[in-house]
Amino acid sequence: MEKDKKINLGIGFATGRKSFQKVLKINVYNWEESGLTEKENVRLNLIVAYDLKYSNTKSTDYTNINKDVLNLVDNTNFIGSAAIQKEIDYLINENVITEKEAWLFFKSGYAGKRNTVLYTAMKNKINYLIFLDDDEYPMAVSNTHATAIWGGQHVLSTHLQYIKQADITNGYHCGYISPIPYIEFNDTLTEQDFRLFIKAISNDIINWDNIYSIMKNGGVTYADTKILAGNVVEEVQQVNHTKFISGSNLCINLTALSRVSPFYNPPGARGEDTFLSTCLGERKVLRVPCYTFHDSFSTYRNLMHGVLPIKLKSIRADSEPIINRFYHACIGWIRYKPLLLYITQQEDYEEKIKEMREQIAASLPSVCAYFGRQDFMNISKELERYNRNVKKHYRQYLDIQQIWVKISEFLTNQK
Repeated sequence: MEKDKKINLGIGFATGRKSFQKVLKINVYNWEESGLTEKENVRLNLIVAYDLKYSNTKSTDYTNINKDVLNLVDNTNFIGSAAIQKEIDYLINENVITEKEAWLFFKSGYAGKRNTVLYTAMKNKINYLIFLDDDEYPMAVSNTHATAIWGGQHVLSTHLQYIKQADITNGYHCGYISPIPYIEFNDTLTEQDFRLFIKAISNDIINWDNIYSIMKNGGVTYADTKILAGNVVEEVQQVNHTKFISGSNLCINLTALSRVSPFYNPPGARGEDTFLSTCLGERKVLRVPCYTFHDSFSTYRNLMHGVLPIKLKSIRADSEPIINRFYHACIGWIRYKPLLLYITQQEDYEEKIKEMREQIAASLPSVCAYFGRQDFMNISKELERYNRNVKKHYRQYLDIQQIWVKISEFLTNQK
C-alpha cells in the first residue's frame, strides 16, 4: 500500500435494525485490531442509509454512536429520508435527473438504500466502498473438530489488499446464510416434492445441491479451512451471463466510475446483488479470503460479547419466526426470478416460466400441508404477477443504469 497516497475507504450499511449499533461496534474494534485505524494513509468513512419503517426505529438508534467508536472513524454520514430528499431536490434542480428517475434510483426498496450509499460515497470522493450487513460479524466458524472452531477475520484489510487489482472483491459467508430450515421429509412432504419446489424458485447459486448440503448441516454453512489457511484468491467466472456476488462483504472500486454499476430490484422484491451480478460480464471480480458470520435468525448476538458456542444449533421448521422467514424468502425469490430469466435467458423465457408453473403447481400443496400454512400458495400468484410485469421491470433495470451514468458524470464534473 502506497504510504504517500491517501486512500478514502467507505464502509456502507443499508440498515433498519436497532442491532446495527452493536454490529458497528464490533466491526470498528476489529478495524482497530487489524491496524487500519492507525494507518495515516487510510481514511475510514462510515456511510449509513437507514430506514425507520423497517422495524419501527428512530433516527437516534443509528446516529447516537459511542464516542470511543466514533474516535476510530474519520468521517460519518447518516442518511435518513430527509437527507436523501435534499439530495434528490438538488439533482432535480440541477437538471441532472427527473423526479421519476430520482424515485427509481433512490427510493426503490433495498436497492435504493444501496444506491444512496453508493451516491454518497462518490460525492465524498471515496476510492473503495465496502458493503457490510447489519446481521454479519467479522469472524469465521469451521467444524473440523468435535466442537466449533472460531477465528477472527480482517475483512477491511483483506479487501484493501486486492481491490486495486479488480473492479469488485467479494468475501465469503458462513453461519446461517440460507433461510431454508432443516426439513424432515415424510409422506406429507417428500424429498422429491421439496427438490421440485426449490428448483422452481431458485437460481444458479441458490440451487438444490448446495441447499441440500446446508440442510444436512442443520442449516449451517461452515467456513472452508482451505480458504482460511491458504490465502486463496479466485476470479469469479461468468455463469449464464452473470458473475454472481453477494451484497455484503463486498467491495466496489470507485476509482474508475465508468466501470461501476448501480443496484436494482423489482418493486417489492430483493435480488439487488443478483441484478448487479448481471452487469459484471466485462468486469474483474475476485473472491477474496475473508469470511463474515451471518446471524440471520439473530440467534448468536452474544458473539459480539465474546461468547463463542461450541456447537451451532440446527434451524428447524418448528417455530413461527423461522417459517415466516422462509416464507418471505420464497416470496422474494419468486418475485425476482422472472426478471433474472428475462435478462439471462430471454430466448427461452416463456418455456422457463411454463416449467416453473408446472413445478410449483406440483409441489406447493405439499409445502402448504407440511408447514400448515395456505399462504404459501401466494407464491404461484406472485409468479404470475411478476411475469406480467417483467418487461416493465426490465425497462427499469436498463433505465437505472442510464440514471447512474447521468449522476456519476455530473458528480465527476463537480469541483
